[in-house]
Amino acid sequence: MKKMINMLIPAFALGLFALLFSCNKEPEIYQPENRDFSDKAFLKVYNSTVNSTRNYVYLDNVPLTGAGLIFTTAPLFPQVSYAAAIDAGTRNVLIKDTLVTTTQKPITFTTTFDAGSNYMILTYDTITNPKYLVVKDVITQPADTTSRLRFANLVYNRVAVPNVDIYSIKLNQNIFTNIPTERVSDYIPYQSGLADTLFVRTAGTTTNLAQLNNFNPTQKRSYTIVFRGNYTSTTGTLARSLTQFVNY
Repeated sequence: MKKMINMLIPAFALGLFALLFSCNKEPEIYQPENRDFSDKAFLKVYNSTVNSTRNYVYLDNVPLTGAGLIFTTAPLFPQVSYAAAIDAGTRNVLIKDTLVTTTQKPITFTTTFDAGSNYMILTYDTITNPKYLVVKDVITQPADTTSRLRFANLVYNRVAVPNVDIYSIKLNQNIFTNIPTERVSDYIPYQSGLADTLFVRTAGTTTNLAQLNNFNPTQKRSYTIVFRGNYTSTTGTLARSLTQFVNY
């Protein structure tokens, strides 16, 4: 009898194990995957507002960003090469610091986003007088191995500052010339796989204002370089600088 019980226990355990596995269900999908983007526009947001620390983006009073855009460490949404898909049409945009005691003025405006189009919102100036640009991006993938590059001059100063050039060490020439503040250039073709150093220079001179080291774009991708920060400051986290990010 004891021997029979000892034989039954492993058989019972094996049966229970099989029963447990047979009861497992396929995981439920709570958020259906959307593959139809025919009624969507695509949006990126870049925060260049000097001294901003927790900017959130809202569309029609509904939050778009899950994390704050920070001038010093996390200025871009989304922080990857793709953009956020949003409902096309006329939308109210609100960009603000959510801290109750903030002294930052909110940015609010209404604009129309066309279905199938790509947009970039860039904020700049300071928290007491934040400004914005809405740029419609024309996305063209190069047919060869080049990349694409454009320049945004969003540096801040209380008084007018001179226009600037962008100089390439590798090419030994200016690749953007005489660009004023509050301006975003068109894209230009740019060689990929080329580790370059780019300088911001006062237009028509060799006076370097800031530099971007080891700029090495990937082929067929589109990049934006941004001159930002406080024009009169050369040290610290808010100092003038040249930064870059991938658009698409």
